[in-house]
Amino acid sequence: MSHEQSNHNQQKDHQNHDHGQNSHQHNHEQDHDHEHQHGHGHEGHDHGAMVEDFKKRFYISLIVTLPILILSPMIQKFIGIDFSFPYDQYILFGLATFVFFYGGWPFITGAVDELKQKNPGMMTLIGLAIVVAYVYSSLVVFGWSGRNFFWELATLIDIMLLGHWIEMKSVMGASNALQELVKLMPNEAHRLKENGETEDVPLSELHSEDLVLVKPGEKIPVDGEITEGKSAIDESMLTGESMPVEKDVDDEVIGGSINKEGSLTIQVKKTGDDTYLSQVIELVQEAQGSKSRAQDFANRAAKWLFYLALGAGITTFIVWLALGYALDIALERMVTVMVITCPHALGLAAPLVVAVSTSLSAKQGLLIRNRTQFENARNIDAVIFDKTGTLTKGEFGVTNVISNKNEESEVLYWAASVEQNSEHPLARGILEKAREKEISLGKVEDFESITGKGLRGSVDGREVKVMSPGYMKDEGYTYDTDAFNDLSEEGKTVVFVLLDDQFIGMVAMADMVRDSAKEAIAELKSNGIHSVMLTGDNQKVANWVAEQLDIDEVYAEVLPDHKADKVKEVQSQGRKVAMTGDGINDAPALATADVGIAIGSGTDVAVETADIVLVKSNPKDIVSIVSLSKNTYKKMVQNLWWAAGYNIFAIPLAAGVLAPIGFVLSPAVGAVLMSLSTVVVAINAKLLKAE
Repeated sequence: MSHEQSNHNQQKDHQNHDHGQNSHQHNHEQDHDHEHQHGHGHEGHDHGAMVEDFKKRFYISLIVTLPILILSPMIQKFIGIDFSFPYDQYILFGLATFVFFYGGWPFITGAVDELKQKNPGMMTLIGLAIVVAYVYSSLVVFGWSGRNFFWELATLIDIMLLGHWIEMKSVMGASNALQELVKLMPNEAHRLKENGETEDVPLSELHSEDLVLVKPGEKIPVDGEITEGKSAIDESMLTGESMPVEKDVDDEVIGGSINKEGSLTIQVKKTGDDTYLSQVIELVQEAQGSKSRAQDFANRAAKWLFYLALGAGITTFIVWLALGYALDIALERMVTVMVITCPHALGLAAPLVVAVSTSLSAKQGLLIRNRTQFENARNIDAVIFDKTGTLTKGEFGVTNVISNKNEESEVLYWAASVEQNSEHPLARGILEKAREKEISLGKVEDFESITGKGLRGSVDGREVKVMSPGYMKDEGYTYDTDAFNDLSEEGKTVVFVLLDDQFIGMVAMADMVRDSAKEAIAELKSNGIHSVMLTGDNQKVANWVAEQLDIDEVYAEVLPDHKADKVKEVQSQGRKVAMTGDGINDAPALATADVGIAIGSGTDVAVETADIVLVKSNPKDIVSIVSLSKNTYKKMVQNLWWAAGYNIFAIPLAAGVLAPIGFVLSPAVGAVLMSLSTVVVAINAKLLKAE
């Protein structure tokens, strides 16, 4: 079902428009870590603008850092030049203040947010280092005895801005799943007036018991009951039922489904928040809200380094004072420790790996929307697949042609010839088979679609009918019932072909299984990953598909709003679950799973709700996700050890453990070590491989 079919440019009238748009809004800074980038109704800024903002802050701060380095006494001493002049330290203070507030602002506000949530991470660690360096260095400029750390402050801000910019550029923006769901509803309906005329009204003006007209090919605007007409209705994107469902008077219909054939008059039963689609929106919202606020690996490492910096700094201060040193010396040691604990390399350790793994995954046709969940993919031990559109193509194909005395190709010739004029999905399957067999078709005349029964037409001057089992039963035709029952048991749809009212054969069809799905499940099994199929389709169809694919577990006839519950059920067995789906009905389950994976050819809603999108719509790519996630995580751990390794070595020296033998780590040597660890981290990230 494509969005092009509905004009959704003016969603203002839709009552559900507010759903989720006010929820989970978080501000500019918090978003930088992508900690819970998953599915929020972001408004007020878009991801592209944030990337540009970081880029701009990085370049401007970098330019201002150059004179800071030149004016820093520590750097001058290190390279052996003396470039001092009256009031140079005040100019240095001014430049550093600009970098601190302009370049450091996202980190300061981000740190405040993390501390408010009592969850310190990368922002708090950076915030601590730059605030301590700035305040202490400012005191030094205005008379306190000691050395200023403005160069350290500026380079730290530059590298952290660069890291965040690289990372944000490589990871896609936040999701708009809820807005995409709202777009599925047409924004107007043809309401019937008492005199039988129709008027187009916005959905918000519809009331319970109103009558609306739905023409062939249109979306059904609301949940209701048919009072007049009958038709086949495509609910696949909403319920997962692969076959269009035949509906008659008194049957219920769902808003957002597509009326395929006849005109229908529908009595409105539910509007606004009570409709099926609104409930799906609510489920998605709840699932996204309750998804664990897991921090990514770099953030967890930063959290411990923050506590280490704080602890080591305070301990250093107390010990130096206790040893009888002056307050200014103890304070300088404390500041050195706190600043050194925030390694520049840490700012690049994760972003560089993320950038490399994102570009590797993009080449493999994987679109990573949520980095934290992608990192978690390495722990997956169960994959739940939606059937229709994921394991199967969502298209009907002919599986069997059983002829009654005639040749198979003859049965196909008559059936396909008359099906040329039909819009029904089954017709496409029969025509495809005829094309495959290179059967040239006859011209059809006097074509007629008999709703709920089948269709008829004249081909080569003979009357051809392609009819349903119900029609055969009503008309008392005899046919091979055993063969028919066997096919039905496999969940196949069977149509009967009549030539001049004589039964000449039957054609069985099923939603065709993707070859790639078969290979994907075999590969997952070899990796010890449990496969589960989840479908709204009936048990027979589900069992037939599961048998073809050798799937471990099957849940059939699952209502869309219960799919998320099934995901929770599998999670309750202690499994880490990935959910793969393509439809609106999968959105709550995708949001609930530990990792939500959407098939790229699916609906915008599924794609927007997922953490990872399979651009090539190939289920085999799930295996690639798991291996790439494992390799990415391994690389991050290595990088964080390189980054933190510098700290493990530098912190005790900065704290002065070797002071009794006359060795104290000078900030200049610290800077060289810091640069080396940053270079090692960058090279190591580039060595990441997909397999």
